[in-house]
Amino acid sequence: MRAQFVLSEIGVGLRRNLTMTFAVIVSVALSLALFGGSLLMSDQVTTMKGYWYDKVNVSIFLCNKSDAESDPNCAKGAVTDDQKKSILADLQKMDVVQKVTYESQDEAYKHYKQQFGDSPLASSLTPDQMQESYRIKLKDPQKYQVIASAFNGRDGVQSVQDQKGILDNLFGLLNGMNWAARAVMALMLVVALMLIVNTVRVSAFSRRRETGIMRLVGASGFYIQAPFIAEAAVAGLIGGTVACGFLVIARYFIIDHGLDLSHKLNLINFIGWDAVLTKLPLILATSLLMPALAAFFALRKYLKV
Repeated sequence: MRAQFVLSEIGVGLRRNLTMTFAVIVSVALSLALFGGSLLMSDQVTTMKGYWYDKVNVSIFLCNKSDAESDPNCAKGAVTDDQKKSILADLQKMDVVQKVTYESQDEAYKHYKQQFGDSPLASSLTPDQMQESYRIKLKDPQKYQVIASAFNGRDGVQSVQDQKGILDNLFGLLNGMNWAARAVMALMLVVALMLIVNTVRVSAFSRRRETGIMRLVGASGFYIQAPFIAEAAVAGLIGGTVACGFLVIARYFIIDHGLDLSHKLNLINFIGWDAVLTKLPLILATSLLMPALAAFFALRKYLKV
């Protein structure tokens, strides 16, 4: 097979069906950009889980005087010094506990003012209205129920709260958004495949005289199909290259520069360039193989070359 013939036929096909080729490139680029974006979103969620779950605390909030008047869990009154010592001693005995930190009412008030000092409610609060608490770092964040079952309902304890539950809701939302992106990606891939099949069929139909002559002189089926398959592969590869460009530009401008989220949201551990660069070969390989296979089966099924 002469490479020059194949290359010339690719050029002819791309020029004859310029608008459909452009549509193929755009649809492949968008679908693969969404594909790469969904993979990066999965990596981001995994990275955030590892970062935040390592910092998850279980908080045991102790009853204060206000709670004793309004909260059924504190019906026996505000926590006493003996109760605090007993709770701390029991926590230190538990194998699942890695570290225990005590937060006084004054410290809780100071932290609240730092975080919500601009809110109208902050100006009306006083330190004695805040709750003392024990912040517990667990060796395994999944063992929250061990702490909850041991201290919920205990005298002096207003509530036991697990920060992991809040994070689970956040990650559930992020995963939902990721699956929505994958659904859109799948739809775009179907559209891209349909465009590729139609482009190949139109291209083959416009050159039916040439292919007929080639059959008469004994050209093999694969020799006839090769230019059409390569044409689809080239269009797909261009779309894949554009998709890779989208991902690189998005990572550069959204996280590193432009919006500069890595500095504005420094509490989030963003994925690095290595995560992006490792996805690019997969996107390029998909952009090359997917159109080539679609063209191959389209020629066999519809054109019977």
